[in-house]
This record gives sequence, structure tokens and C-alpha cells, in this order.
Amino acid sequence: MKDPYKILGVERDASDAAIQKAYRKLAKQHHPDLNPGKPEAEAKFKEISASYALLSDPEKRGRFDRGEIDAEGVEQAPRHFYRDHGDPADRAKYQSGASFGDEDLESLLRNAFGHGGQGGRGGFAMRGVDLQFTLSVDFIEAAKGAVRRVTLPEGGTLDVTLPAGIADGQVLRLKGKGEPGFGGGRAGDALIEITVNPHPFFRREGKDVIVELPVTIQEAVVGAKVRVPTIDGPVNVTIAPRSSSGTRLRLKGRGIAGGHQYVELRIVLPPGEEPELAAFLAAWRPAHPFNPRAGMEQS
Repeated sequence: MKDPYKILGVERDASDAAIQKAYRKLAKQHHPDLNPGKPEAEAKFKEISASYALLSDPEKRGRFDRGEIDAEGVEQAPRHFYRDHGDPADRAKYQSGASFGDEDLESLLRNAFGHGGQGGRGGFAMRGVDLQFTLSVDFIEAAKGAVRRVTLPEGGTLDVTLPAGIADGQVLRLKGKGEPGFGGGRAGDALIEITVNPHPFFRREGKDVIVELPVTIQEAVVGAKVRVPTIDGPVNVTIAPRSSSGTRLRLKGRGIAGGHQYVELRIVLPPGEEPELAAFLAAWRPAHPFNPRAGMEQS
């Protein structure tokens, strides 16, 4: 694999936030779900994910920067390791052109990291790399829960269960769904970062759902029964007479995971001219005059 810093387009001294920002931008650009039928995008996405998996882990990033592991997480032998610690017969095995088998690799790892690891036959066991994903979900899916399918870098798929009420930026950890381990080590995890897409009229405040409801002057003055959308479908709501813009109506239990929905009224004017309404308001004198901006006047 190429230099992970170059793949993500960041400097070697880049902050964790800069690395995460670069990864999100590239992952969204090259995600297989957004580039169907484009194998080059899938390959690029796999490369981006592997680079971020390495650089987002402080320990792995530090070891890579020191040359202890390569860009794929493979252990690198310490400098002069063969010359200082191998006998002449061993050194001959690692000369250019000599064959290098699985037993040689296991022996090398035992010498470099000590005997008695987790692996089979007393060898070294290494945990698999975590895989990083971003998953965009609709507002309703996040509010009510859903099952979404994620495309893995190597082409496989993974079904992800979204719990009801999952929030934007929340990360789901799927144990053992990452890269396989080495030498009997356990597999890494799949880390799914959730991005909740904005909704045309719903917004969220904790467990509560807020919707701004346009109403006519007539409905606000004399009252009315209107249909209001909720995350579970529309319901009938009664608007009391003399309701002002900004009035909040509570729909108990219609929010997220036991929260409520609040309906904020917003008075809107008709799209066209209304001469009779204009004439009435020009001649109208309220029985109880008031200044709605009184509290805003400066002394």
C-alpha cells in the first residue's frame, strides 16, 4: 500500500481532526454505494479506509512513523536485527533471492516480540485491523431504527442494525467484523460512523422532534383543526383561537425513544393579493391596542 499520509492528502504532522476530516471527504466521494459499477472507486475506498484505520490509531500511527510497521501494519524487523542476532546459517536464509516461508515469518516474529504469544504453537498473535466506515441514513431511519447494508472494501456486505434514536456522529462498533487477525489473533472490529441527513421539516432536540407548521391568519385568529406530520405518520391537531407565531403545541410521546414532538406555529400570508383583507386591516382598530415590540425599545 502507498504512504497513508499521501493517500489521505495530509502532512505527516497533521492533527487527528485534520486526518478525520480528510478521510470523511474522501470516503463520501469514493464510497461504493455512491459509485455503483465503478470498481476503481471501490479500490480507492478500500485504500482510503485502510489508511485511516492506521493513522486514526495513535499507537499504530506512532509505530508507522518510527518504521516499526509498514503501511499495511506488517511488523518490520529492528535495524541490524539479522546481523546482530542471527547465526551465519540464519543470515544466509534472508539474503536476496532466498526463499522466505510462513515458518520463517513466525520465527522472526517470535524472536522480535518474545515467545509464548497468543498464536498457535506458542507463536505471535496479532489482532486484526479495525475497518472504518461512514454510513449516511435518513432522519426517519435514525429516529425509528432500521437495518442498513454496508458494502465492505473487498466487495462483501455487512448488515448494520441502527438502534432507534441513533444520533449524527455516533459510532457503532461491530465486534469481530474487521480484518482477520494473524497467528490466531482475534479479528478487528468494524467502526461505523453515522451521518444523519437533514429532514425537510423535522429537526431534533435530544429525544424531542420539532416541526415548524405554517398556518394562515384565519387559522391563527379563529382556530382550526389541521393535519400535522410526525415520524409515525400524520395526526390531527387543534389550533386554539388567538394563537401567535411561535406558539408550541406538544404531541406527547410522538418524539424519539419516548420523547415528544413539538409543533411551532408560523403565520404565513397568502401568496397573492387580498384587497379585502388589506382594506379591513387598514381600517381595523383593535379593542386592546398593544405594541408587540415594546420590550425591544432602547431607553
